[in-house]
Amino acid sequence: MKKILLFTVLYFNLTISAQVEPKLQKIDSLLTYLENNDKFMGSLAIQEGNTVVFAKGYGYSDVSTKTKANENTKYKIGSISKTLTAVVIMQLIEEKKLKLETPLATFYPNVKNADKITIEALLHHRSGIPDYINQDSITSEELKAPDLKEAIFTKITNYDSIFEPDSKFQYSNSNYYLLGGIIEKVTKKSYAENIDKRIVSKIGLKNTFYPTKGVQVSNNEGFSYLHDGSSWEKVEEWEKDTAYAAGAIVSTPSDLTKFVSALFQGKLIKPSSLEQMKILKDGYGKSLFQFPFGERRFYGHNGKIEGFNSTLGYYPKEQLSISLLVNGDNFNTNDIMIGVLSIYYKLPFPFPSFKKINQELISKYSGIYISKDIALKITIFEKEGELLAQATGQSSFLLTMQDEKTFIFAPAGITIIFDQNNLILNQGGVKLNFTKE
Repeated sequence: MKKILLFTVLYFNLTISAQVEPKLQKIDSLLTYLENNDKFMGSLAIQEGNTVVFAKGYGYSDVSTKTKANENTKYKIGSISKTLTAVVIMQLIEEKKLKLETPLATFYPNVKNADKITIEALLHHRSGIPDYINQDSITSEELKAPDLKEAIFTKITNYDSIFEPDSKFQYSNSNYYLLGGIIEKVTKKSYAENIDKRIVSKIGLKNTFYPTKGVQVSNNEGFSYLHDGSSWEKVEEWEKDTAYAAGAIVSTPSDLTKFVSALFQGKLIKPSSLEQMKILKDGYGKSLFQFPFGERRFYGHNGKIEGFNSTLGYYPKEQLSISLLVNGDNFNTNDIMIGVLSIYYKLPFPFPSFKKINQELISKYSGIYISKDIALKITIFEKEGELLAQATGQSSFLLTMQDEKTFIFAPAGITIIFDQNNLILNQGGVKLNFTKE
């Protein structure tokens, strides 16, 4: 659930326009390539304006029964749930049932510093309340409690504050767990009912809900998996209400792109409320943050729960929505999204090679390289059987082999071509020549 930072046959389980765009074909090829190499299982949707132009599932929703995923397979979305929670809170503020300045003491007076912690501080992760998931652990006794949700509320109430409210940002799932409870106390209805009435039914989502039981494959829901080097291993499901309003919602990429598009089109909250959500404090808004792609700035959120990884983004200028939900995690999700967006915007993106570089090439290319073109040295070196590069004064980065001479670092658009005792670094159309010292 914790914030983490910041895609054969096209007519099968693939929704796109009748005239398939080459860039969408290439996105599909990338995700199929990753799937075939046991690097990825999941689903992607891309929405332009109000039209979903790409939606497809990859891999299995249930590996044990070989149940194939499709574009409507439902996955747990982790902390993207927080954005839906925040929308309900903003709706209650519009209805004058809450204020951003309302103190937490109104609802949970026994939480430490409750009189100083506001709704706004909870939304921005500026409360000083420890994270019951990542800074602590839920005990077996708590998991066996008759009411797990109440046990977690008690756990949160017993914490000591770790900093003065609103003095700094520190991500804590406890904040949104409390916001879920506040929603229930204000509306006298369950969190699940509020999500359904205020978001799902309001904009016509078909596959989004708060789960009341474990994964139901018969309902086209998917388990999550990690790869052990030879096969996909199912990740144990969390107990009901463990994540609650901080990360338990189930959805599909197409529903999520529809949700974020509706949010930015004013169909869920007023434009003034959306502007409030977009205000960043230490890089985090009211359950929205920005992630860059070149000169573009997407608004969205991502999440992680069990073995699921999720990403949702919206670029207002182009009214572009994109969501990637991963239930088979064996490759960096951020790198997958970089690949998808690179292809979508017709930027160079060579597919990664999964062939291991041999020791002969590592020895051949390792060393320090200097250039007459720029006052910068590049060190090429080995770490745990991989080839890395590091420029003077910068962090090292992993090189992915495209062929025996060509290596890439996709996140920065870098291509390095080796030749004897030389290398050419290509980035953004600029070529720099380096010679080994």
